Amino acid sequence: MAEPAFTLTQLRYFAAAAEQGSMTAASRQLMVSQSAVSTAVAQLEKELGVQLLLRHHARGLTLTAAGEEFYRELRSYLVHTSELVEVARSAGQALVGELVVGCFTTLGPFELPRLLAACEADHPGIRVSVVEDEHAALKHALRSGRCELALMYGYDLDDDIDHVRIGLAAPYVLVGKGHRLARRKRVALAELADDPMVLLDLPHSGPYLERIAASAGFRPQIRHRTAGFETVRAMVANGQGWSVLNQRPASRTTYDGAEVVTLEISDPVDPLEIVVASMKGVRLTARAQAFVRSSVRVARRRAGRPE
Repeated sequence: MAEPAFTLTQLRYFAAAAEQGSMTAASRQLMVSQSAVSTAVAQLEKELGVQLLLRHHARGLTLTAAGEEFYRELRSYLVHTSELVEVARSAGQALVGELVVGCFTTLGPFELPRLLAACEADHPGIRVSVVEDEHAALKHALRSGRCELALMYGYDLDDDIDHVRIGLAAPYVLVGKGHRLARRKRVALAELADDPMVLLDLPHSGPYLERIAASAGFRPQIRHRTAGFETVRAMVANGQGWSVLNQRPASRTTYDGAEVVTLEISDPVDPLEIVVASMKGVRLTARAQAFVRSSVRVARRRAGRPE
């Protein structure tokens, strides 16, 4: 069976049409005529022997089932063709090019800057851009190709997502400076059963933090819910309740000048994994592989292990 004789241009024009949902919009993006895009896509479909796009009069384009599967594989292919050009242009030189990394919102201030700095030190030619979002949105961003890697927690990762662990984040109790337990070093969660709780209420994070309390045999009395990490700290510092968090700022002082106290949890509670995630079965670009290697080195250095 002869191999299809489609061209890279046809593939790129099809990808633009699929992304834009319109031949006209694709032609504007590619800066070519609409007829050039239409012809390229029609020739590609003829060569493959399958319809990839449904044309709707005055309502743009939609992908067929075959088109969706083809486009999903094509995204990775096009990334690697661009990388191949860069490899040829920079043969014998350092890695260069763009890399998009997703980051879970609350992890950003604690983990991301040092990873970016390490990657930049190792590979100055890699230009990393960051997409910050919550857990489910980052998984979608990986699947859609919006980002190639994602820095996130290692819970609720589906079978199609691979990951490399670069750290652990143990949960701890947070109370205000004036709280009755503030002079303690450790606390059993049950000792807080009658106190109101301030919950960091992000998708997945909120239920996870509630489960920590439930593991101690009580349902927390949630007084306030907020998606803001620093808002949780400020509310706790001002006597609005206690909380459980995983990331530890260097300072006890909150944005409004009040103070919080961290207490270790005496109950057996597993830490969260901090991971760099990617799509399983998709070959990472050399840039992404370099970022992962840099991240692992940073993690080993922080843990006091040989790099």
